[in-house]
Amino acid sequence: MEHSIYVNWGGHHVKLSWHPRKIISDTKIVTSVHGYCFFNGKILLVNVKGRGFNNPGGHIENGETPEEAFHREALEEAYVKGTIKYLGAIKVSHEENPLFDPNGKYPLVGYQLYYRMNVEEYLPFQQENETTSRILVEPDEVQNIMNDHSLALIILRDALAEGDF
Repeated sequence: MEHSIYVNWGGHHVKLSWHPRKIISDTKIVTSVHGYCFFNGKILLVNVKGRGFNNPGGHIENGETPEEAFHREALEEAYVKGTIKYLGAIKVSHEENPLFDPNGKYPLVGYQLYYRMNVEEYLPFQQENETTSRILVEPDEVQNIMNDHSLALIILRDALAEGDF
């Protein structure tokens, strides 16, 4: 079921819509990858400089598939490795954003892909990238700790429903 909200990102009026299991075949319109990492029944969150606690994730680098990008981001930000499963995509629409720059960094309509990771290797935290710490949180406490929009909790519900795979 699709859920939509509006957010203010740096003064930009942006519509976000969650599309469970939606396949995005054109990776040129994928702006980032993110995911919930599960370890011993808990959710791993990382403290990202300037953003607070959130899921690991980031941009796809040249030559990477979205799956490779998420594995890399989970390793760089959270120091974990594991098996992933695709959950769906957030459609990021600037169609109602009067400040949208068609020559800017992002497309008019782009997508953020979301995954669930079952952590198989929990490596020592090195604090070498943009994250300052990581924590393991009970799933029902995520809403009190994570600094993100309300769709993040809907995605968490979907990730929990997938269970271990």
